[in-house]
Amino acid sequence: MNMATQKTVRFMQGNEAVVEGAIMAGCRFFAGYPITPASEITEGMSVRLPPLGGVFLQMEDEIASMGAVIGASMGGMKALTATSGPGFSLKQENIGVACAMEIPCVIVDVMRGGPASGMSTLPMQSDVMQARWGCHGDHPIIVLAPATVEDCFHLTVKAFNLSEKTRIPVIIASDALVGHVRERVEIPAPEDVPVFNRRKTTVPPEDYLPFHGEEDGVPLWADRGTAYRYHMCSNCHTEKGFPADSNSAVMEKLLGRLLKKMETFEEDITTYKAYNTDGADTLVIAYGSCARSAFEASDRLAAEGKKVGVLQLMSLWPFPEKLVHRFCEGASTIIFPEMNSGQMIKEARLAANKTIHGLNRFDGKIIHPQQIIDKIREVSR
Repeated sequence: MNMATQKTVRFMQGNEAVVEGAIMAGCRFFAGYPITPASEITEGMSVRLPPLGGVFLQMEDEIASMGAVIGASMGGMKALTATSGPGFSLKQENIGVACAMEIPCVIVDVMRGGPASGMSTLPMQSDVMQARWGCHGDHPIIVLAPATVEDCFHLTVKAFNLSEKTRIPVIIASDALVGHVRERVEIPAPEDVPVFNRRKTTVPPEDYLPFHGEEDGVPLWADRGTAYRYHMCSNCHTEKGFPADSNSAVMEKLLGRLLKKMETFEEDITTYKAYNTDGADTLVIAYGSCARSAFEASDRLAAEGKKVGVLQLMSLWPFPEKLVHRFCEGASTIIFPEMNSGQMIKEARLAANKTIHGLNRFDGKIIHPQQIIDKIREVSR
């Protein structure tokens, strides 16, 4: 199947929309290992890439999959991998390598119940802290969270654009419900989809410094197989790319620059949807599957004459502190439903400096709209 040349309307799964978004963004390499509930992404890329001249590799395990993605991106390709809980854990060391070496890439984690093998076919949101802190050491990472099939398409395009622009790996934290639900989606024509490609150096090869940050902190890229020959390593390294393991000054400068990029691009990264928030005294903050239920709860309560707004967080890391603070300022009652034991609510409480009531479920079942309504009524008494 070749890429459509005009806008199309499709009825598809969230996982299938990830595939289409990746193709539209220019992804031409995929390496992965089948795992429920993310296997449709692997299968879809195996079908879509070859006719477009892309490369699909089914690797022997998740560790090798992440390594192959790093290698492909180092060769200049836009690269993707997809997995779920146990596989996500296995990828962490190589995700850290990509963070340290500033390798653009996108990782999809279709979250399922855990820990360990957990509940392989049922949704949870229990990897959102791991997505931020799964690698050892301070490191930059961007995490996006879709709630609908349409989100899956657009956030995948955004994930590639952000990764190419910042040279930071981007994780898409989907879940089993979002990945498998089917909805109507409008796939725009290619010319209507903004696509960003990594910026390349124009200095002579002898003057090129592969890890010299420009004004925005992002180093310019040089293609392999050209006159540019340079070293890359995951150790603490100089601007020339050579190890400097025991040089404190080099480490402070390097890590400071890596982390600063998330602040520099905060406005580009922060993504959200505000629903029925105008004049609302009650606010529900939600992401992923829980946002779907929050929208429905808001509509039901609106029919009763009660205004309840929803702030859907579509970017989780770096945590959008300013955004959450702004929306919480005018709310007297705030609810944060999560399909975990309460991971992101701690960040929201710090940002809002207000009481935020949690609503948690981690049995593999979704939080229903009525549960959100009941919680709002409970804390509003």
